[in-house]
Amino acid sequence: MTHRHGLAEWGALLALAVLWGSAFTLTKVAVQGLPADLVVAGRLCVACLLLIPTALLVARRPVATVKLWGFLILIAIFGYALPFSLVSWGQRYIASGVAGILMAVMPLATLGLAHVFIPGERITRYRAGGFACGFAGVVTLMGPSAWLELVNGDNQLLPMLAVLGGAFSYAVSSILARLRPQSDALFTSAATISLATLVMVPTALSDAHPPAFSSVAAPQLMAVGALGVFSTALAAILYFKLVKSAGPSFVAQLNYLIPLWAVGSGILFLGERPEPNHLYALALILGGILVTQLERLRQRSAQRPPPRTDGRHSKRSR
Repeated sequence: MTHRHGLAEWGALLALAVLWGSAFTLTKVAVQGLPADLVVAGRLCVACLLLIPTALLVARRPVATVKLWGFLILIAIFGYALPFSLVSWGQRYIASGVAGILMAVMPLATLGLAHVFIPGERITRYRAGGFACGFAGVVTLMGPSAWLELVNGDNQLLPMLAVLGGAFSYAVSSILARLRPQSDALFTSAATISLATLVMVPTALSDAHPPAFSSVAAPQLMAVGALGVFSTALAAILYFKLVKSAGPSFVAQLNYLIPLWAVGSGILFLGERPEPNHLYALALILGGILVTQLERLRQRSAQRPPPRTDGRHSKRSR
C-alpha cells in the first residue's frame, strides 16, 4: 500500500529545503567578516546548546561500544567539521548560488560510494547516466574560464573544488550513517555535532586574533547564530523526524529543492546574478539526479500487485 503524504509532511520537506538551502546565503554573509573556521565553530556551538539538552531529555541512549563511537567520530568529521570548513572557505570567493549548485552533486557521489561499500548497491545504466549528466553539469559550471583564472592568478577554481570536496565529504558521511550500528537519531545528531565542535573550536581559536574581529558587524554574528539554530540544530531534528514519518525516498526530493532555493535566495537577498552556464549546470545536475530516480520509479511500478479482476465478470466472459 502506497503511503500518501499529508500537508504536514510536504510542509516539513519545504521547510527543510529552506533551512538547508539558506545555509549558503547565511554562510556567505558570515564569512565576509569572520574566518571560515570561526564561522563553523560558532554554528556548531550554537547547535550544541540546543541539541544536547534536547537529547538528554528525549533521546534513547544506545549501548556504548567502541564500534559505535568510532562511527560517530568519523561522521562528525566527514558530516560536519570537514564539509562545513571546506564550504565556508570556498564561499569567501564564490557566490552562494554557485556553492548550492556544486553541493547538488552529493547524491550522485553517494551512489558511487554505495556501489563500493554497500552490499547490493550496484551501478546500473540509470545511475551511470546520472553520473555522466551530473559530471557534465560540474564541467559546465566551472567552464574554461575557471581554468584560465587559475593560470592568471584570479582563481575561483580552488574554491569551487573546495565546495565539491564538501559535497563528497557529505557523501562519505551518508555512507557511514548507513553502516553505523543502530542508535537513536536524535542521540546520533547531538553526539556527532558535539564531537565536531570539539574538533573545530581549538582550530578556530588558534586562527582567531584581534584583527579578525575588528571588522565583525551585527549581520555576521546574526548569520552565525541563524546557521546554528536553524540550518544545523533545527534542520537536524526536522530531518530525522521526517525520515521516520515519511521515509528516505520522500526526503530524497530535497536534492531538487535545496539547489533551487540556494540560487533563488542568493538572487533575492544578496543580489547575485547567475550566469547562463550556472543555469545550464543546474539543469544538468538536477537532470542527473532525476535519471537516477527513474530506476526507483521503475522498480516501484514493477513491485505493484496486478489489479484484481472481478470473478463474476470473468465467468460471464467465458
